[in-house]
Amino acid sequence: MVEIEVVHAAPDRQVLLTVAVPVGTSLRAALQMSGMAAQFPELNLADCPLGIFGKVITAPEVRAVQPGDRIEIYRPLLADPKEVRRLRAAKAARARQQDS
Repeated sequence: MVEIEVVHAAPDRQVLLTVAVPVGTSLRAALQMSGMAAQFPELNLADCPLGIFGKVITAPEVRAVQPGDRIEIYRPLLADPKEVRRLRAAKAARARQQDS
């Protein structure tokens, strides 16, 4: 058995579960075994993007868990960070022009 953590942060709460899974279990299978679906029934665990310690895993169905892994379940972005920064910079530029 391999001990791992599974974590998800929703806008209103975060949950971290420690789970023991068989050696060779894929990330996606470990996620299904974790019980996270009971905590967040709105999550689609079959399709959601996953990562380990901040690094996105492109093939979670293939990659096997390693001892100590922390599987992170990612939420979709509501806004493109580059677009948000661009809008903030434009707003700051307008404010500077009005102050001049």
